[in-house]
Amino acid sequence: MAKIQKRYVCQACGSVASRWQGQCADCAEWNTLVEEAPAIVTPFHAKHNLQGGGRSIVLTALDADVALPARLPSGVAEFDRALGGGFVEGSATLIGGDPGIGKSTLLLQAAAKMALAGHSVAYVSGEEAADQVRLRARRLGLGSAPVQLAAATSTRDILTTLSAGAPPTLLVIDSIQTMHSDLIEGAPGTVSQVRASAQELIRFAKERGTALVLVGHVTKDGSIAGPRVLEHMVDTVLAFEGERSHQYRILRAIKNRFGGTDEIGVFSMQTEGLAEVANPSALFLTQREEGMTGATVFPALEGTRPVLVEIQALTVRLASGATPRRAVVGWDSGRLAMILAVLEARCGLSFSSAEVYLNIAGGYRVQDPAADMAVAAALVSAMSERPVPADAVAFGEVALSGEIRPVAHGPLRLKEAAKLGFERALVPSAMARDDGPLRLSGFRTLAQFVDHMLGRG
Repeated sequence: MAKIQKRYVCQACGSVASRWQGQCADCAEWNTLVEEAPAIVTPFHAKHNLQGGGRSIVLTALDADVALPARLPSGVAEFDRALGGGFVEGSATLIGGDPGIGKSTLLLQAAAKMALAGHSVAYVSGEEAADQVRLRARRLGLGSAPVQLAAATSTRDILTTLSAGAPPTLLVIDSIQTMHSDLIEGAPGTVSQVRASAQELIRFAKERGTALVLVGHVTKDGSIAGPRVLEHMVDTVLAFEGERSHQYRILRAIKNRFGGTDEIGVFSMQTEGLAEVANPSALFLTQREEGMTGATVFPALEGTRPVLVEIQALTVRLASGATPRRAVVGWDSGRLAMILAVLEARCGLSFSSAEVYLNIAGGYRVQDPAADMAVAAALVSAMSERPVPADAVAFGEVALSGEIRPVAHGPLRLKEAAKLGFERALVPSAMARDDGPLRLSGFRTLAQFVDHMLGRG
């Protein structure tokens, strides 16, 4: 440890001496030298003190004028909707999804259409050879697009090649788990390799103004594989969802620094690739027959887009002593248990001796709390064998007290229902006062709604 050096400071003139003496040598005053303890300066302290030695940064006012970032349309309208209007120069986008869901197909379609529009596009595949990508492009009818292809996994080789000329407008890396940086020890796909490779690619995109798209693998629970910090490093995180047994695919924004996270893009998997679905309600509404029990149409809302889905319910009475089963597909099982409890406690209906099955048609997943009333309608219809009118939709949030509360964007939901030919809507009483395109029937409590469905006065 460094030896502490003593110093003596004159209280009259501030002169510093290395030893004490009676008279100050500078101002000739007597008995003014006082010992002071100096600051301890060690090599470690001098090296790790961050309050000096750096360069000054520019601080700007919060209310300074800032121009909105320019958008680069991808040529796929549903893709642009999920992005918030298109790609942003210098942005980094991470898209994840199950294997075979269509991530590479969607990005190849977007890359080809941007290249045909005159933009410089580079597509680097770490999983497929360049010839495989060419064959897919020909199958999609995009074989003539001037996309620059490469099959590489070395991050250094990729950045060296792209830095030699003009930077591309769009750079697609498929996938980030296959990239390898020689600055870090470890095999491709490890946490350190994914973090280091993504950091170098994002730095290149920010410095050169390139829109970067990273494809990410997902784990068995649906989260993006690799370090969690990867999602913090990028500007936009997109999740490509859907069941492989169904034809629809949903592109949902989980994080977006340049837009909202409440928009979705809907696609349909066809033989010629992913086709955009301008009216997704047609996908999730089945052909309904008059007199069908246990089915209710619910106008869900995804961002600013209303989507009509069909909620199906089935109840089966069991012999006494058997344990009833609860099966849910496309909705929260805990919320179903809450609706069943409210129906029993507030409405006098008993489901304790019946198996309950609930399904969202088309494989759609509903997270909107406004579906409570539609689910209750489907359950009551299935139990009482009384069909919900085929020309009616239902929505509203059910509280534990049995109260039916209003939900957001009611007029938008009603407008979409009227567009598809529905004439009536079962809604909370607070929303029944508004004039709309449908005939509204308002209910204050769930008990009133059940009495209406069962014809009790």
